[in-house]
Amino acid sequence: MALVVAQEVPTSSSMAVPHGPAGVGEARHRMRDHLRTGGVSETVIDDAVLILSELLSNACRHGRPLGGSLAGDGDVRVAWRVDASGRLTVEVTDGGGPTRPVPATPSVTAHGGRGLNIITALAKDWGVRDDVRGEVTVWVVVQDDVCSARRREDFATRVTAPSVSQIPGLDFADAFDELD
Repeated sequence: MALVVAQEVPTSSSMAVPHGPAGVGEARHRMRDHLRTGGVSETVIDDAVLILSELLSNACRHGRPLGGSLAGDGDVRVAWRVDASGRLTVEVTDGGGPTRPVPATPSVTAHGGRGLNIITALAKDWGVRDDVRGEVTVWVVVQDDVCSARRREDFATRVTAPSVSQIPGLDFADAFDELD
């Protein structure tokens, strides 16, 4: 079954988005529609879209646009693909910057610095690839097998907790006795 569902998923998509917040919404919308059309589970899509948002935010905050343009004058490249084994990978490529992407340890009151920690928590794997032109690509394996994620999601919808009235020894009305 895994191979059949993986074949339904579009093999890849790539797009250029403006270097800045304007392109984030468009990229998220297109990815969600593309993966949903391919039959990827909503849980995996939600993780992928959040990861894409974090990657784009980091590229716009810390990287330059592609082609050496000034900030706001160029693009960032976004790509995602599902390979033959059903692995979903998301990539964001920018023009590089003064620092390398590494998870931070922000203070409790910090307004940022948690993006790569979120990605680390959601992803199966991630890394950074540099090329000779100075471009930097951050890649994330969102799910090793989008089909197994669908099976887990389907299982979760079939297993339901008993209603409170079915739990022996628990009288729901007793919980409100102290409120009188």
